[in-house]
Amino acid sequence: MSWLNEFDDRLAALDAQSLRRVRRAVVPESGARLCVDGVSLLAFCSNDYLGLAQATPLREAVHAAVDRYGVGSGASPMVSGHSVANAALERELAEAVGLPRALYFYAGYATNASIVPALVGEGDALFSDALNHACLIDGARLSRATVHRYAHGDLARLDALLAASTARRKLVISDAVFSMDGNIADITGLHALCERHDALLLLDDAHGFGVLGPQGRGALAAAGLTGAHTSPRVLYMATLGKALGVAGAFVAGPERLVEWLLQKTRSYTYATAAPALLAEAVRAGLRCVLGADGEHRRQHLQARIAQLRAGLAPGADAALDAAGWTLMPSDTAIQPLVIGDNEAALAVMAVLREQGLWVPAIRPPTVPVGTARLRIALSAAHQVEDVAQLVTALRLAAAGQLAASEAVA
Repeated sequence: MSWLNEFDDRLAALDAQSLRRVRRAVVPESGARLCVDGVSLLAFCSNDYLGLAQATPLREAVHAAVDRYGVGSGASPMVSGHSVANAALERELAEAVGLPRALYFYAGYATNASIVPALVGEGDALFSDALNHACLIDGARLSRATVHRYAHGDLARLDALLAASTARRKLVISDAVFSMDGNIADITGLHALCERHDALLLLDDAHGFGVLGPQGRGALAAAGLTGAHTSPRVLYMATLGKALGVAGAFVAGPERLVEWLLQKTRSYTYATAAPALLAEAVRAGLRCVLGADGEHRRQHLQARIAQLRAGLAPGADAALDAAGWTLMPSDTAIQPLVIGDNEAALAVMAVLREQGLWVPAIRPPTVPVGTARLRIALSAAHQVEDVAQLVTALRLAAAGQLAASEAVA
């Protein structure tokens, strides 16, 4: 029998562990609502943290760009794909994050997976937080550098690993905001260790850019490491498909490091460039983020975060307390509610969906075994009544779970 037949058994094993993933066809509606497989749902699953994906200024920018540039870029940036719109965006991104230069990529995952191997290779040392995003992990593997993995946020351990390394080139990689926990890295602490041990620091601020820092300029700006305090050993990466509402990513940092990445990053050199229409949409989104509209959206988002945390806090509801679910500490739009068991997390997700809410259940390998959770993603598009509806639904789900457990007992 061909080994190809084994895939049936392997898929069945995923089903047995409640680990098979399912895609759903989605059409945006108004506010935070999505039409999911033909059903209108209030969604708490999108990384569109400022609600810009459907904003009028971005739509208008795309329409104007289509008339001027058409749809595709036609080639890689190294040939003829680097449009004047893309060039303008790079200048504006660098200015926005207070760093000397920026490089605009077509996709975030490909960015990290390719810039890490451009920075270090065989014989070098790489140090990675245990909860880093998969794209950083893949970049580390592709680099062929010696990888040292330290426990999440354990800077004492990182310090010891850096001190023990005899490698001439050392690279520390870390999420700035961890995508499944919502907590923020100790960026000043990471930078201090890199200074002490002559290491380069690569930060992935996919979930912080547009939301954190003054005017939404990101986690690095919030840590005071931009502008006059720019460090020669920090590279800052962020995506443009979350708070900016569009797609793509960029890397910013010292001129010589960004120029090196321009020369050596394979996903940049050998991939078709992002079309100008996307660059123009990002430029419009960036203007929103940095302006009064962006400040209003961030304030509204912070109010919804506070509302949710108050509604799910210990002591706020007896059923929630008894269910044993844990709302992880987070000041960001990512609010993880740990359920624990894979099947139980899927069951809660299904109960919420029956009430018209879409809150995704996240399971291993995305999160550690035994920590399956609802990843509640809040947005400036959510209103007070939306979050209130979610809190009520979660309390009812917890009460239902307790009633079912008592009936079995």
